[in-house]
Amino acid sequence: MATVLDVLLPLKKIKEVIDNPSFDRQEALGLHRKMLLEKRRRIDQMVTTINRTLQHMKGEIQMTYEEKFEVFKEKLINDNEQEYGEETREKYGDDTVNASNAKLKGMSKEDYQSMINLEKEILSLLEKAYATRDPASDLAHEVAAKHKAWLMYSWPSYSKEAHAGLAEMYVVDERFTTYYDKSVEGGTKFLRDAILIYLGKK
Repeated sequence: MATVLDVLLPLKKIKEVIDNPSFDRQEALGLHRKMLLEKRRRIDQMVTTINRTLQHMKGEIQMTYEEKFEVFKEKLINDNEQEYGEETREKYGDDTVNASNAKLKGMSKEDYQSMINLEKEILSLLEKAYATRDPASDLAHEVAAKHKAWLMYSWPSYSKEAHAGLAEMYVVDERFTTYYDKSVEGGTKFLRDAILIYLGKK
């Protein structure tokens, strides 16, 4: 029979936690209670967003452009949580991810469009930089610098370690690899190397 701890903890973490000599069952349950409450809050927000969108689609309520943009940002945050939430929260912690979501939620339409334009610019520049086959080139340096600028639209603060960690995740996680390699075949590893060189970590 599964215990409460089995249900709350990811399977890959159970042995690691139990084998830890400083393991505190009460503290672990308290932590995962907090995680579940946060997850429930996000799900409640998602349901509210969906209900409001359905009402608008049925003509039951009218939504301004600003309201539609707010709904769009909520959906974007929820989609990110569904796709990457577990990994990013485990890697960076709840406080960092929540602060990032809050920054994205507070983003203006102009800033959002600037972020999208910068993302397109990065992909275009990555293709040109990759053609040099030199992740230490001036073009590669520019790609890495623009990638940092792009991150700051949603990151609450910046550190070289976090940037390097994300670059490594791009290569390890096939979801990121697929995204960048779709634009530039082999571009994910090149981007990782360019970022690490830019940060002085390679």
